[in-house]
Parts: sequence; C-alpha cells; structure tokens
Amino acid sequence: MLETIISSTTGESFTLANALLVIGSSIILGLLISLAYMYTHKKEGYTPGFTITLIMLPVIISIIILLVGNNVARAFSLAGAFSIIRFRSAPGDPKDISYIFFTLAVGLACGMGYIEYGVIVTVILCIIMIVLDKIKFAVPKTKNMRLKILVPEDLNYEGVFDKILDSYSTNWATESVKTKDFGALFEISYKIHLKEGVSQKNLIDELRCKNGNLTIALTSAGLEEKVYL
Repeated sequence: MLETIISSTTGESFTLANALLVIGSSIILGLLISLAYMYTHKKEGYTPGFTITLIMLPVIISIIILLVGNNVARAFSLAGAFSIIRFRSAPGDPKDISYIFFTLAVGLACGMGYIEYGVIVTVILCIIMIVLDKIKFAVPKTKNMRLKILVPEDLNYEGVFDKILDSYSTNWATESVKTKDFGALFEISYKIHLKEGVSQKNLIDELRCKNGNLTIALTSAGLEEKVYL
C-alpha cells in the first residue's frame, strides 16, 4: 500500500525499497563522517550539535534528490521553497566547512543512486583526514600567541622586554600600545611565535619581574582567525 502511494506520487523508480536503501546508506555514511570528525577533533574539542548535523545532512540531501528526480517543475518548486529560508552560518574552522561539503557530496551521491561511489568517497576521505591528523600535517612547530602586558606609566617600556621575548620566541612584533585607567597604565600588545618546548610560566614569571607584577595575558592568536560565509 505504502509503496503504491510512493510510486504513484513520485515516479516508478522511487519505491519504498530503494528509498529505505538510500536513507539507510546516507545515515551510515553520515555516521562514519561524524566519527571521523570527532576523532580528528579530540584535542581541539567539538560541538555535539555539529556532529549530529553531519549525520543528518546526507540524509536530508538524499531525500531532496529522491523527491526531485527528473521532474523539472518539482525542482523549481523546491528551489522556491528554500529561497524563503534564510541560512546564516556562524564563524567557524575552515576544516568544519570542508566536512559540511563532504556530507553534502555524499548525500548527493546516495540520492542519485551512486551508493557504491558514496561509500568509496567516504572511506577514502575519512582515512585521509585521520592520517593527516595523525602525522600532524601542516601543524606549525611554533605557537602563534598574543601577549598583553600592563606597565606603570613611569616605566620606560621601550626595549624592556626585548631580551626576554628574544629568548622565548623565534620572532615577535609589537602590535599596539594604549593607555588604561586614565593614563595610569600602558597596555602593550605583542604577536609572538613561541619556541617549541618553552615554558609559558617561566616566560610570564620573567615578564612580571619587569612590569611590577601587573597583569599579563598570553592567549592563542589562532583562536581569532575566523572564516565567514
């Protein structure tokens, strides 16, 4: 009964059996992609909602492709329906965006009936992602950090921290200098590349001896690099 309704409304090739096959394969492949994403983001951390989205996207895309089929009018109708929905993406990691396109491609392959092709692509790309994460491909040996130091107004800060920064970093540059607390303090911002294996605590301790034990902030500069869509 259900198969008759489906075939009469969507076409002869769209049956309950192949619909369940496409949806099932999309779920499994989406789950594999999500597991690969979780494995490669263990250290960085990940959002549970995003991992669930990676499972849902292939299924949604495959269902849309099944519904459209070869019907041009139906395709235009779906395009019109989606045009009234506004999608807004928050800033994120470029690698996360690549995973989204990955799931869209797999969903498209499954929806068009190329399930074997989707399986091959999923396995190959997941292995590549895991291997690149294991060998730490393109991960710099130096840490890109941002350093902010407060100094009292009576301290001539020019050149005071140069020797310390030279000994703990491969290179550094002054980004900005501004006053705080109505001119009672100066805040100096540096962009530094810490040497591999250096102690951040020792760096801060030496800087504290120079700035009168005022506030020092050392943060990762990479966290501020965003990609907008």
